Amino acid sequence: VQLQASGGGEVQPGGSLRLSCAASAFSLDHYGIGWFRQAPGKEREAISCIANSNPTTYYADSAKGRFTISSDNADNTVYLQMSSLKPEDTAVYYCAATPSGILSTLRIPSSYEHWGQGTQVTVSS
Repeated sequence: VQLQASGGGEVQPGGSLRLSCAASAFSLDHYGIGWFRQAPGKEREAISCIANSNPTTYYADSAKGRFTISSDNADNTVYLQMSSLKPEDTAVYYCAATPSGILSTLRIPSSYEHWGQGTQVTVSS
């Protein structure tokens, strides 16, 4: 079981990025997937989650209206489209997967069994 996160980079405020979380050795379509981020000196926080079996989604208040999570079962990939990026979005972004389809649990990092490596997002002018 492996998750590969990619798509990070450096953008100016107001810019956009699309993060990808590709899974191998298992199918994401029955999993809950979360995108988390962790800035230096801060705890890891849930940004957006999707319960693919339902499907239902969750967005942190900081992400609502700017970020969109989506799942492409054909590619076995979950995306996080991020727009109107702000300097405070700067962090390492991680994706994670769990067999749980209960949306309320997907915000909790300890709910996840599988984690991808992080991808750095830097928003700076």
